[in-house]
Amino acid sequence: MHSFGYRANALLTFAITILALMCGIASFSDNFNSPSPTAQVQVLNINWFQKKPDGDDEVSLTLNVSANLESLFTWNTKQVFVFLAAEYETPKNSMNQVSLWDGIISSKEHSKFRIHTTNKYRFVDQGSNLRGKDFNLTLHWHVMPKTGKMFVDNIVMSGFRLPKAYR
Repeated sequence: MHSFGYRANALLTFAITILALMCGIASFSDNFNSPSPTAQVQVLNINWFQKKPDGDDEVSLTLNVSANLESLFTWNTKQVFVFLAAEYETPKNSMNQVSLWDGIISSKEHSKFRIHTTNKYRFVDQGSNLRGKDFNLTLHWHVMPKTGKMFVDNIVMSGFRLPKAYR
């Protein structure tokens, strides 16, 4: 006959194997979700646009950010990290990305939001490259699951331009 320790070991191994299999199936099932989030950003005001003493350009914006990210939430979603970035080109770099605002959405009930805010982080360019510059505002999100791989995507909103003169 088998001892108590041997039987307990067999039962524990079986339970862990079933748990791992269930986690794998759960992670695989997220591949069938096709989210369709929406977002809109408005630049209401350019509070200031100045050249700092060190020669860098700095901008302060007042924004309206509205988004519906409900479709990102499934039974496997733990939280969603969201951030708004300004993206533009300069002669030195083909892609410059500056984070303006971020947030963590921990439940589906909070995934539909509208906020009125100034940029949470400084919009600074190292140099004098922002005058008259076209830029995009991009809403990025990272879906953090309870199990499985993280999903990343974004929505790009174009058609924004900074003034040609400092204010």
